[in-house]
Amino acid sequence: MSRAVLFDVDGVLVHGWHTREDRRRRWDLHLKQDLGVEPAEFNEQFIRKGFVPEVLNGRKSLINELEEVLPGLGYAGSAMSFAAYWMQHDSQLNEPLLTAVRELRASGRAGPLYVATNQEHLRAFHLWSALGLQHIFDDIFYAARLGASKPDHRFFEAIMRRVGPQDEPPLLFDDHEAVVEAARGFGWDAVLYNDLEDFTGEPWVAARLAAR
Repeated sequence: MSRAVLFDVDGVLVHGWHTREDRRRRWDLHLKQDLGVEPAEFNEQFIRKGFVPEVLNGRKSLINELEEVLPGLGYAGSAMSFAAYWMQHDSQLNEPLLTAVRELRASGRAGPLYVATNQEHLRAFHLWSALGLQHIFDDIFYAARLGASKPDHRFFEAIMRRVGPQDEPPLLFDDHEAVVEAARGFGWDAVLYNDLEDFTGEPWVAARLAAR
C-alpha cells in the first residue's frame, strides 16, 4: 500500500507561526532588544514586501534580500548573523507530534512521510539538516524548491510529480484552513491541525498506531 502522509512545518512540526494568534510562538519577541530591529517594521518592510513575493518562491535569496532591507531598519551587522538568529529562535520542534510520527513509521503500515511547507532554501535546509527532520521524513517539499507556495494548486502538482501514483489520496496535516481546503480541492485528504489529537485521532493514522 502506498499513501503519502505530509506535514506542514510552522504551527504543526514546529511551534512558531500559527494561523491562530493564540497559538503563535514568536521568534522575534526580543528582536529589538537583541539586534535593534523593530519586529513590526521588519514584518512590513521585509516579510510582506520582499520575503513573501520574492524569497519564498525562490526568485531571490534570503541573504541578498536581508542585505538590501536590514540597513534601512537600523541593523548594521551581517545578514548571515541575522539569519542565524532567526533560524535559532524559530526552531522549537513539536516533540509530541514527532514522537507520534516516529510511531507511525515504526508501525510498518504507513507509506512515505514528507514535509510540505512554505519555506525558502536556507531554512528548509536548516530544518532538514540541523533540526534532524531528515531522520524522520523521506523528503521535504518546500515553496522555493517547487516554485510555488501553498495554497497554489501548482504546489500540490509539483509534489505529485515527485511522489508518483498513490494507492490512496495523500494525507496532509496543516494549520491553515485555506491550505486544507485547497488540498481537498486538489483531491487530497487534509486535516486542520491544532493539537496532537488531530493527528493521532485521524482514522487512518489511529488504525495504524493501534496496530503496533
